[in-house]
Amino acid sequence: MSNKGNDKPLVKMVDIEKRFGSVQALKGVDFEVYPGEVVGLVGDNGAGKSTLMRILTGIYHPSRGDIYFRGEKVLIDSPKKARDMGIEVVHQGFGLLDSMTVARNVFLASEPLIKVGPVKLLDMEKMNMETRKVIEHAGIRTGVEPDSIVQYLSGGQRQAVKIGRAIYFKAEVVILDEPTIALSIREKDHVGELVNDLRKHNVAVIYISHDLEEVYELADKITILDVGEKLAEYKRGEVSLEVLYDIIREGRIPPDIKQQNKKE
Repeated sequence: MSNKGNDKPLVKMVDIEKRFGSVQALKGVDFEVYPGEVVGLVGDNGAGKSTLMRILTGIYHPSRGDIYFRGEKVLIDSPKKARDMGIEVVHQGFGLLDSMTVARNVFLASEPLIKVGPVKLLDMEKMNMETRKVIEHAGIRTGVEPDSIVQYLSGGQRQAVKIGRAIYFKAEVVILDEPTIALSIREKDHVGELVNDLRKHNVAVIYISHDLEEVYELADKITILDVGEKLAEYKRGEVSLEVLYDIIREGRIPPDIKQQNKKE
């Protein structure tokens, strides 16, 4: 983990609860991530991972609890507010418009303009030049140009463009939601390289995936949710991959692991 000197979490969520009518989706969840830290957020379907992240990104409002950003209590009441704060989400199947070029997607809703007489036009030259930097930084070696149409990109190339865009716009927190579904082994490896690149840029990464082996390899810390509660949290190497599988499968911490933690 590369958060040396960062003694305070970038994001801290305290006692988060969320109710949908009579259903309590989250029950007093605490969650935090530091600059330059990769936190794996795992749990079975219905554990509350998506609900927690939708609260962090302003889609849902918590029924109870507080969110702190850089040590200050904040109200994130819309996705725009989250993005303005530097919180970006990279979904597997969303985030790019197929019919547009890579450059138009990179600068979507943030297009640079140039004044030609009384008229303001898109500054395509700047967009293409800066998009080339995004492509190079994202490590896309072949087949992608600023004027490439997104629908012809592979899944791995799409993910690289989205992560590269987050780096370009200086995101402070990047949420990767199932980023490697349907990708080839080579493309998965490239996503892993991009995650490490985010870490080197001191970006806080929240990595959501059902691929526990992948999370175990990449994450500095793993937070396990179960039926809306925070079941456990472990730093890299504190427990084995097999134990993580058992905890998620059983929905409880094995007694021998509890005893080990007490001794520590």
